[in-house]
Amino acid sequence: MPVIDMPLDKLYTYEGRNPKPADFKGYWERALKEMHAVVPDMEIKQAAFRVPFADCYDLYFTGVDGARIHVKYIQPHELPAGVDKFPALLEFHGYSMDSGDWSSKLAYAAAGFAVFAMDVRGQGGTSSDPGGVFGNTLQGHVTRGLQDGPDSLFYRSVYLDTVQLADLVMNMNSIDENRVNTTGFSQGGALALVCAALEPRIRRTAAVYPFLSDFLRIWEMDLDVEAYQDLRRHFRRFDPVHSQKDEVFRRLGYIDIQHFMPWVKAEVLMGTGLIDTVCPPSTQFAAFNKLHTVKQIVTFPDFAHERLPGMHDRIWEFMTRGTQT
Repeated sequence: MPVIDMPLDKLYTYEGRNPKPADFKGYWERALKEMHAVVPDMEIKQAAFRVPFADCYDLYFTGVDGARIHVKYIQPHELPAGVDKFPALLEFHGYSMDSGDWSSKLAYAAAGFAVFAMDVRGQGGTSSDPGGVFGNTLQGHVTRGLQDGPDSLFYRSVYLDTVQLADLVMNMNSIDENRVNTTGFSQGGALALVCAALEPRIRRTAAVYPFLSDFLRIWEMDLDVEAYQDLRRHFRRFDPVHSQKDEVFRRLGYIDIQHFMPWVKAEVLMGTGLIDTVCPPSTQFAAFNKLHTVKQIVTFPDFAHERLPGMHDRIWEFMTRGTQT
């Protein structure tokens, strides 16, 4: 089979390259404290989209830094048999994209799940990204805030948005707080995992080729292009002789998803293509290997950062398992 990274046996033992900051735990404890102090001012409006078996809503809440976050919310009319509250699925999208079409979420709603699909601030959807502009602020998201200090990192805010959404959902009277799950592909996979790490009540997480893992490995593989082009752009513009390299990757360690994985209590299903040059397999395994929970990774030897045949069906079976009990 084609090989762009380590052999498979090496992947299963790879522990990652990017350093973990010494104060990582304290950093995220402070961040969560800041998030919990925010008044979310949640608003739910009937959406224009209609289906006969569920209600569709636009949900908004205020996140850290005053961002107004938009979520597509679908709640079925009828509870699954044998339960008195709805299980929920939190869905996160890929880098630069948005929460997707309403119709793409209807299968889970038809199965009795309340579905919540979040627009990441400043990307393709309608969530705001405060800072003087409205709309897309995509360029530089991976490294944004790097020069201002760790508390200014863009993904710090996005990770907190996912946890805030989970907390809001778990506090809804119609939702079973013990049956809230997360899923996503690429950036969405990273957010699904981090949400489960920072909100330990998440029950199941399905993450496919997760982004935002092991930045130093990406850089050393010369794959700081496409989704990771911000790394190369940062060094070319702000550190052309790499005098600050060690500090750059130390700071990026605060948002490196591999360092969150020991905190995950959810059952985890992952999927990865072994010739993925956007999110190389070793970076994904750096996260997978740090999970100390029930976990499975499905590998696709001849596939890259693309559709992985059958993966959506595997996620469906994983998420719907036991929903009638």
